[in-house]
Amino acid sequence: MIKLSVLDQSTVVSGRAPAAAIAETLALARHCEALGYARYWLAEHHNSQSQAGTAPEILIAAIAATTARIRVGSAGVMLPHYSALKVAEQFRVLEAIAPGRIDLGVGRAPGSDGRTAFALNPLAETAAEHFPAQVRDLLAWVRGEPLIENHPFRSVAAQPAGPGAPEVWVLGSSNYGAEVAAYFGLPFCFAHFITDGRGTAEALAIYRDLYRPSARHPAPHPALGIWAFAAETAEAAEYGFASRALWRLGRDRGVFAPLPTPEEALAYPYSDAERAHIAAIKARAIYGTRDDTALRIRALAESHAVDEIVILSTIAEPAARRLSYTLLAEAFIA
Repeated sequence: MIKLSVLDQSTVVSGRAPAAAIAETLALARHCEALGYARYWLAEHHNSQSQAGTAPEILIAAIAATTARIRVGSAGVMLPHYSALKVAEQFRVLEAIAPGRIDLGVGRAPGSDGRTAFALNPLAETAAEHFPAQVRDLLAWVRGEPLIENHPFRSVAAQPAGPGAPEVWVLGSSNYGAEVAAYFGLPFCFAHFITDGRGTAEALAIYRDLYRPSARHPAPHPALGIWAFAAETAEAAEYGFASRALWRLGRDRGVFAPLPTPEEALAYPYSDAERAHIAAIKARAIYGTRDDTALRIRALAESHAVDEIVILSTIAEPAARRLSYTLLAEAFIA
């Protein structure tokens, strides 16, 4: 059985204020809980016209306080920007707000441009090199366990203390994240939607081959983060996907603009070269009717032997996005 979860980037849509994206995130989380999704994860991006989700830990608190069952977490906290202790403290507080429902997904990527990375951390040039050590310390602090012998901060504890702890994940789009997750015996989610599937099989093979069983996770737990969109008809799916296609065309050129509306996308004067690029984007994308989309998701999960899929749907119209998650819940959950 495939478990479905949600990834939300709080996408900014053309013509709408970025704050509207935050309101849509809060509403979608409640909707997806009612549908039976397992997790609701919030992304971290900075200095972006495309995404308004700069502080997943705050969104997690808001969602956890207004839901009752669904797990809520980060996908992820970009750890090199921050002190591992501060992140542990934030998520210990979140665990106290919603015991047993908090996921702490961490990543090494900047989630921003180079200048912004330095604005977040003046030591950004070398910060990523310390990612494994940060994960080591974070695990100890967030679980209330002692740090390694002779650690300069061994006497420092992350409050509030308590019997539970967030579930820590490593997120990545390369082999590096797979190796870190395997070393620490942690669940690993590969960002298939970033690479369009390139490197997925290799990263998951490395994760499984190098996995060191841990007390909390005696066996590897791989998951895939994918982009997918379902609609009631093929025509409606094409209409909604037009926004994603034009946005990806810009992203592939290094332009991170607000998500265009379908009307804007359909009115865009594509050149022949751009039409060819869009055709390639469409060929890789997972979208269509409920049954067609579900079939492709199942095939992807089976080909990589994963039983958890985290779905990102950047769709301009909130109603169409809610319907997509509803249709996929009917296919997998109901």
